[in-house]
Amino acid sequence: MDPMNAHDGIVDGKTSRDRMRAADADRQRVAEQLRSAHADGRVDLTEYDERVQQAWAARTYGELDALTADLPQARPPTPKASPEVRQPRRQCGNGRGGRAMVSAWAGVSLVNLMIWAVVCLSTMSWIYPWWIWVAGPWGAMLFARWLGERTTASRASR
Repeated sequence: MDPMNAHDGIVDGKTSRDRMRAADADRQRVAEQLRSAHADGRVDLTEYDERVQQAWAARTYGELDALTADLPQARPPTPKASPEVRQPRRQCGNGRGGRAMVSAWAGVSLVNLMIWAVVCLSTMSWIYPWWIWVAGPWGAMLFARWLGERTTASRASR
């Protein structure tokens, strides 16, 4: 057998592309090209249906290439220029999320302070200010988060 004989489908001991087995991804690509051609009006519905059936039944690249030989080559999609993707900054005291957290803290702290004050006044005695254990740690965490975000933002802006 002559290694340069194209009729045998073998060139230098390798199978030529036309006789190579096609994968499902290749069949899918051809079916998509046919769908695009049908959408453009290049192929009518009957011919589109026949060609898609043949594409899914095709075994080799040569069989697939024959189905799209009379169609313009599909242009690869041009990548859209994507805007710079930034990580959303978690906000504590500045943005809506931060305001909501501070508002929730202030509201809960105020309610606890009022309950403590009413109990102190109604019993006419000094009661340990337990409300500090509600407002204090929560407020400290909000403050630490706010401080951390400010330092991170100042480093990022440099």
